[in-house]
Amino acid sequence: MAQHTAEITWQRGGQDFVGNRYSRRHAIRFDGGAEWAGSSSPHVVPVPLSDPAAVDPEEAFVASLSSCHMLWFLSIAAARGFCVDTYVDRAAGRMGANAAGKIAMTVVTLRPAVRFSGERLPSMAQIEEMHHAAHDECFIANSVKTEVRCEPVPVESAPQ
Repeated sequence: MAQHTAEITWQRGGQDFVGNRYSRRHAIRFDGGAEWAGSSSPHVVPVPLSDPAAVDPEEAFVASLSSCHMLWFLSIAAARGFCVDTYVDRAAGRMGANAAGKIAMTVVTLRPAVRFSGERLPSMAQIEEMHHAAHDECFIANSVKTEVRCEPVPVESAPQ
């Protein structure tokens, strides 16, 4: 199987590290060349020591689940002859105590709104089944303990 890599780089500069007064902002570089600004969540470390404009690990986790699910959904829809025009997911993750009493991402809810076009449009039951199949195939969902929910938005509510 392929190896996937990310390089995380942080530098102290002149900040007071031992006094816990240092920025959590860092660079995240991926093997394909993309780069994100990363930081701790401002919900965990207050601003200005965190950067709310950067991607925090919790957001990246939710985005990873959502992206993987979407990619599988698109593949499944294409294989079944349905034409997808837009796919928008306003995914959300909730932190809480897990069974061991540790703070964890306990639930991620995907809310995909998909707009189709063409002569062959799927029923809501077919859309839900494709989402179920996408969830079953998603490498990321298959890799985590977090409950991952999918709540598809009806076609008529999908963004244009």
